Amino acid sequence: MNKLEPKYQYLLKESAPAILIETLKEYGVKEVIGSKHNPKVLEYFKSVGWGHIKDDETPWCGALLGYAVIKAGLVPPVTCIQALKWNNWGVRQSVAMLGDVLTFSRAGGGHVGLYVGEDETCYHVLGGNQSNSVCVTRIQKSRLSQIRRTNWKIAQPKNVRVIELGASGLISKNEL
Repeated sequence: MNKLEPKYQYLLKESAPAILIETLKEYGVKEVIGSKHNPKVLEYFKSVGWGHIKDDETPWCGALLGYAVIKAGLVPPVTCIQALKWNNWGVRQSVAMLGDVLTFSRAGGGHVGLYVGEDETCYHVLGGNQSNSVCVTRIQKSRLSQIRRTNWKIAQPKNVRVIELGASGLISKNEL
């Protein structure tokens, strides 16, 4: 894993939710520029049943999240590579908390990632296909489609909470 920015180092001390932990393990994975493709991104597609996709230019935010959900012992949506299909996963919430799945609208489709914090105007989202990599980026709250939370098998982890962060860093406008 590449090093997290200092303001996100707290994530390395979190012990749950499992999908957050699994996604963090992928932090720093990047697309390969040109005719070659990152085998790790192709593995995300293969793990969720879309192994016929052979490039890392196809939007892969949903494939990464599906991969992490499977690694966490859960089941992603059947068409998890389509970001807005995550609107039918888990339990709908009105307040985002650590590890929640956030879906966003964007020109030409959607985007999906995990909540790791927020500031006044943006969610801080851990996800794939953000600046062509797995990283944390700020996405305007006004673009939010839904908040979805894992259907806990036993109980919600105690560390699932709202995390308030400073409003520093670029705001993503198109996660490609």
